[in-house]
Amino acid sequence: MDLRRFLFTSQGWPYLLVPFIPVAIVFELVHAGAVVTFFASALGVIPTAALMGRATEELAARSGPGIGGLLNVTFGNAPELIIALFALGAGLHEVVKASIIGSIMGNTLLVLGAAMFVGGWGRDRQKFDRTAAQAQSSMLLLAAAALVMPAIYELIDGRGLPSPGSERVHYDSTVEALSAAVACVLIVSYVAGLWFSLRTHRDLFNPQAEMEENEHEPWTVRKSIMALAIAGVAVGGMSEILVDSISDAAEQLGLSEFFIGVIVVAIVGNAAEHWVAVLVARKDKMDLAVNIAIGSSAQIALFVAPVLVLVSFILGPHPMALVFNGFELGGILLAIIIANNVTNEGESTWYEGLQLLAVYVVLGIAFYVA
Repeated sequence: MDLRRFLFTSQGWPYLLVPFIPVAIVFELVHAGAVVTFFASALGVIPTAALMGRATEELAARSGPGIGGLLNVTFGNAPELIIALFALGAGLHEVVKASIIGSIMGNTLLVLGAAMFVGGWGRDRQKFDRTAAQAQSSMLLLAAAALVMPAIYELIDGRGLPSPGSERVHYDSTVEALSAAVACVLIVSYVAGLWFSLRTHRDLFNPQAEMEENEHEPWTVRKSIMALAIAGVAVGGMSEILVDSISDAAEQLGLSEFFIGVIVVAIVGNAAEHWVAVLVARKDKMDLAVNIAIGSSAQIALFVAPVLVLVSFILGPHPMALVFNGFELGGILLAIIIANNVTNEGESTWYEGLQLLAVYVVLGIAFYVA
């Protein structure tokens, strides 16, 4: 397959955005303006994240199902984690927390909704493994119970929840310690989940049987590692430019940093993977689509969020407490409860997908006016 044909395929389209990488760098160097720099760097993240995902898949394919599965879950949300780390270093704690909630909402409402809508259009219904979907949805619900407790503590015994317009709030040591303890519990739960999905119940979490046949020559291990390294550096560069321009871009656009974090930043980090979920759903491979959408949300809640909390003790102006604002608490609880409900029957229709998309739009409107 030649380069031109590949770029216009379902897997190749993100690389059409590669020119935005040097454009973002030039805009940053010449101080072209926060808005154009922000959008150029946001678009530049997409092809770098796609390359990281492709390199991870190629490396996983040569590592066996156990190590391969571990690689996929480890690097699956790496772009989002890298962006959040730069925001954490810049002290944009509320942007980081907004991106965490936005990623969970985006996967469970936007991605799953789009997959169900596109996949179900023209079909009576689509079926997927109910047990696997419910296992991941249950992990999400249990994670939500842990994530909201620091906020409940602060609401009852502290000074209240942060406002959507806040950039960074320094909470007392009790809330910081509670957040760290919750983070440790979530990571232990995440490790147990890996053992569950990769070892004891691997047959439930094996979407490889649904994957498309390779239309390209497999990459060597060396090529995969080099591509992964290049993608990591590129994601880091784009993330730094993106984070540097968030505050000024938000002010000039008349948007809150909260809205940019929960909608824009949450989407661009994993746009390529989101597209894959919709694509495979259209091909009636709903097991894989649900695995991508719900599995990615579970990884954000159980791994990315607690890692960011623990890293904040050494990176940034002060530790980041897991105290979300009221809109974020409402968004995550609604998204996860809905995800549990729609995966309960093991089947979906296009109308269910439309309803999920409608909920996401309603939440987006509420976040916009917040």
